[in-house]
Amino acid sequence: MERFSELKYVRPDGEALLADIGRSAAALKESKSYEDARNIFLDLNSLQDHFNTMEELASIRSSINTLDAFYEKEMEYFHHVKPKIFVEMKQFHEVFFKSPFLQDFEKEFGSLYIKNVQSRIRLAAECNVELQIKESMLVQEYRKTAASPRTEFHGETLNFYGLLKKMQCPDRTIRKEAMETWASLYESISGKLDEIYSELIEIRLKMAENLGFPGYEEMIYLQRGRYTYTPDDTALFREQILRHVVPLCSELFGQQKARLGVEKLYYYDESLMYPEGNAMPKGTKDEMLSQAGKMYRELSRETGIFFDYMLEYDLFDLETKPGKQQGGYCTILPEYKAPFIFSNFNGTDADVDVLTHEAGHAFQAFESSRRVPLSGQTDATLEVCEIHSMTMEFFTYPWMELFFGDQAEKYRRSHLWGELQFMPYIACVDEFQHRVYLEKLTDSAEQRKVWRELEKKYLPWRDYDGNPFLEQGGFWMQKLHIFECPFYYIDYALARIGSLEYYCRMTDDFESAWSDYHRLCCAGGTKGYRELLALGNLSCPFDEGTVEKVIGDVKKLI
Repeated sequence: MERFSELKYVRPDGEALLADIGRSAAALKESKSYEDARNIFLDLNSLQDHFNTMEELASIRSSINTLDAFYEKEMEYFHHVKPKIFVEMKQFHEVFFKSPFLQDFEKEFGSLYIKNVQSRIRLAAECNVELQIKESMLVQEYRKTAASPRTEFHGETLNFYGLLKKMQCPDRTIRKEAMETWASLYESISGKLDEIYSELIEIRLKMAENLGFPGYEEMIYLQRGRYTYTPDDTALFREQILRHVVPLCSELFGQQKARLGVEKLYYYDESLMYPEGNAMPKGTKDEMLSQAGKMYRELSRETGIFFDYMLEYDLFDLETKPGKQQGGYCTILPEYKAPFIFSNFNGTDADVDVLTHEAGHAFQAFESSRRVPLSGQTDATLEVCEIHSMTMEFFTYPWMELFFGDQAEKYRRSHLWGELQFMPYIACVDEFQHRVYLEKLTDSAEQRKVWRELEKKYLPWRDYDGNPFLEQGGFWMQKLHIFECPFYYIDYALARIGSLEYYCRMTDDFESAWSDYHRLCCAGGTKGYRELLALGNLSCPFDEGTVEKVIGDVKKLI
């Protein structure tokens, strides 16, 4: 494999792949032995791996520069051809299901793979192809719109990420000004974002209706592989957050108010943990990567091998720049079994979080892709994937001096507080989405009204100091997951229960906790949600008493 910048992109032939799928279905139907059937199946899987690798390569390069006309055009190509491939694969999967060798496939690739194939058959329909294309194009339009705003602030040209850094300034006047500027930037594009989101809601509701689902919730839960819990279970989980996490967070914010010495804690105060300033990482991007290499080599043999691989092939794009997509993510190039980490460094402690959180995703993908039989089994469902990432943040605590020097303990404390304080916001985002799709809220004023109502429920400490845009409910639109991957966000809270449980255990027995975590990572997506929790020796967040116990244990450590 070459370094990432040298990887050659060639547009894959979608029409040829469609024809290959048809031929594979016909050949599978005529196969006389499991060996023949298996070879047909694996050959098709290999063709899809190549197609998906080229798509990921184009997607990464497009997100690095949303203004790149070439890769924007390439992504439009994938948006148009992928839904057709999804529908064509339905034919193959229907033949697969009627194969006399189905039990042999199940024995080799697992019962979860068979269940996932059933889901794909249920979710694929010709009538949704154009709607899926429109959905993808709208998401691409959202990314471009959200990446464009910039403003002058105290002599600097800043985007959203630069302004968020200013909201950690010890000078309260600057923090407030940064928040107001940040809000005004969102307000400047809010009309376009409202339009995009309302259209996305209509499209998603129509797709669910076309497939015969009673609502979009049921469709997206199946699409996300949530076979062992329902929207009602998720509502009960949110209720547990309300009962056990919100009061603790109110307590923590009260302590923060006292530390900062302010009469009232406003939104622009929330991210400043200490009056003298938060712990800030030291060093350039390259220096931080070097320190991360040292950290991962000392953490374990496996993490050392993984991170050296990432460094050797330069599988990162970390610094914010004009036209770059917001957020951070980890993905994988299937043909190379190579993870890739994307982020927007802004000079805050969040930069270190990327080198631990996204590296947790990348480590899991690196380990499981070398063990599981199919590339499609590399990743588990998202509520498990986020355990991989968030737990890595805790496992790297002993090495924080490498990044923060004598401020490392400040970082560890604020990071742990932040892990708890974020959970009510996650619940707020999740209930907002449930309300929006259940009540079919395509009117932007209604969406903002619902958001503000839920903020007061889950974030009772939140005060925007009279900012009109935020007080009227405009804050929701800064969350890209709402646009790009609906109903994903609750996975961060479900996974946090697992990562906090690992954190409590690693304070007593680091090696045992690491062994369980590594075993969970290696399994990838070969097992279902509850099976993977059991494999990693973790409690299920949906079980009565789990949230209360885990949060109670963490509170003792705090």
